[in-house]
Amino acid sequence: MTALPDWMRPPRAEGWFAEDLDRLPQAPRHTELIDGALVFMMSPQRWWHGHLVTMLTVALMEQVPAEARVGHEMTIKLDQRNRPEPDLLVTTADFDSDRTWFAPDEVQLVIEVISPESAHRDLTVKLRKYAEAGIPHYWCIEDEDGVPVVHVYELDEPTGAYAPAGIFRHHLQRTVPFKIDIDLNGLTPARTNVAGRAIGPAQRPRRTDAGPSGTGPWAQATLRRALVSAEDISVA
Repeated sequence: MTALPDWMRPPRAEGWFAEDLDRLPQAPRHTELIDGALVFMMSPQRWWHGHLVTMLTVALMEQVPAEARVGHEMTIKLDQRNRPEPDLLVTTADFDSDRTWFAPDEVQLVIEVISPESAHRDLTVKLRKYAEAGIPHYWCIEDEDGVPVVHVYELDEPTGAYAPAGIFRHHLQRTVPFKIDIDLNGLTPARTNVAGRAIGPAQRPRRTDAGPSGTGPWAQATLRRALVSAEDISVA
């Protein structure tokens, strides 16, 4: 049996704490903390997942109000033992180039794109933890024959749990946490069969220029980025 590297051993009997993530330079780029255990996302990411996250980032950047920003590859410090990294989030925090996490009360919306290896965590563990932290809106997006389907949840404050607010196919319109109008079919290219013919909905042209929120450079940079995600390995 191969011994764990020293840096993968918890520094205390209680496990890892949220602030420990900032002191692990050897950890993989995408490392989360769930219930005091490190979760590494290391396996190859599907092109569909990465393309969807990129295009959804751009779509949201074009529509967020001036006081909000779209973020990815950022963690949320839910409590001392939980610091997940969602695929996307919308925050009201002021921009600070040195920060590495957001507090729950700075986050309006969290989005997770479901993959086979993350389905249980996204649909049960994170669904509960984001709600307990008081984040008002949560989207889970699944791949339905190449087309994104968005499961929308809203926080029910009396119970402190998420309540389903709708399942959206083809087109998503919301008024909270801000006015959102997204052509879901346009977020991913149509799949093709062996003859090269499209077998999914045709992709509609989308804007890639800046919207009223003045996010042009961010949007253009996002389109050029390769987003990495993967199979999860937990280290308690």
